[in-house]
Amino acid sequence: MGKALIIGCGGVAGVVIHKCCQNSDVFEEIMIASRTKSKCDAIKEQLEGRTPTKIRTAKVDADNVDELCALIDEYKPDIVMNIALPYQDLTIMDACLKCGVNYMDTANYEPEDTDDPAWRAIYEKRCREAGFTAYFDYSWQWAYKEKFEKAGLTALLGSGFDPGVTQAYCAYAQKHLFDQIDTIDILDCNGGDHGYPFATNFNPEINLREVSAPGSYWEDGHWVEIPAMSIKREYDFDQVGRKDMYLLHHEEIESLAKNIPNVKRIRFFMTFGQSYLTHMKCLENVGMLSTTPIEFEGHQIVPIQFLKALLPDPATLGPRTKGKTNIGCIFTGKKDGKEKTAYIYNVCDHEACYREVGSQAISYTTGVPAMIGAAMLMTGKWSKPGVYTVEEFDPDPYMEALNKWGLPWQVNGNPVLVD
Repeated sequence: MGKALIIGCGGVAGVVIHKCCQNSDVFEEIMIASRTKSKCDAIKEQLEGRTPTKIRTAKVDADNVDELCALIDEYKPDIVMNIALPYQDLTIMDACLKCGVNYMDTANYEPEDTDDPAWRAIYEKRCREAGFTAYFDYSWQWAYKEKFEKAGLTALLGSGFDPGVTQAYCAYAQKHLFDQIDTIDILDCNGGDHGYPFATNFNPEINLREVSAPGSYWEDGHWVEIPAMSIKREYDFDQVGRKDMYLLHHEEIESLAKNIPNVKRIRFFMTFGQSYLTHMKCLENVGMLSTTPIEFEGHQIVPIQFLKALLPDPATLGPRTKGKTNIGCIFTGKKDGKEKTAYIYNVCDHEACYREVGSQAISYTTGVPAMIGAAMLMTGKWSKPGVYTVEEFDPDPYMEALNKWGLPWQVNGNPVLVD
């Protein structure tokens, strides 16, 4: 079918690469590119001979548009899969526009340097106008819509699990289950145990910035912002059990509020154990979650980046992690004039993921949808020029692919509501 350039070689990228190689009818060739080529070479060595997919590797700095363009022009992929950091979304999108190739990623843009004056001015204006203060938002990438339309290219934003699959669930519910969706509660439960006192299941810098920020939700046409971790609920998750969960700001709320007509409320909850929260609060109190560089023994260091270097690499958690995840969406609304509820969700087993692709379930549940999103564009099942999130496409082929490639979903027609 075609060729994909995969930028990134961390835990999620490892899953993406394995799943692309399983789907060799679509991904006839892949190139794995990262700042550290030795990591790419190690995965290539692991998979060569076990898949019909041809694998190449390269070194690239994803912050450098010229380097990216040189690699894209040399390899000539059908799609660039951005599995790097959200900091690099815009440079990779710029390179795709310059070289005429489709783009996809798993998380929306946020800046590495939140003290940059130029970014800060735009950010503070957005805070005043939109009503939420998260560092990450879609506005920077939505601004590329006309450029991608004129170039006849597609940019698919946020094809991980949340964002990504959760939006496909919403589009599926809107198409098949409801005439009107009134409320959406997105629930992300990780019931896994890696045995460490404190570790994050994906990039520590991104994870800790996200969960230590103020929470927010969409209600009656506007944002409501709350102090971090100030709204707590308990929920009994299928195959996991009762867990405490906390309301967070999350990026798919922003696009769903735009794309689900007349929705009254959208919230996002994620489960955390007390040990995680205690460690995080202590680190925050001593300044270790700061993104502002400080001087230390003649060197500039960013505290949260230094902390990232001390914490376990999420890519190493696979063999240690036991338990299951449960991620899904609870809907209320109307069908045929009657009140209706539904809960679409997936349960994923950490140990089963490790046996299949050598990762824990957090990386697996992000990596599988990334492969599926790229496959939707490469096969033409999703095709329209511009910049779009997952819920703006037909959910049916995506939902079918989730069942086929390792993330089967189910519908509970009478769920317990959060409140």
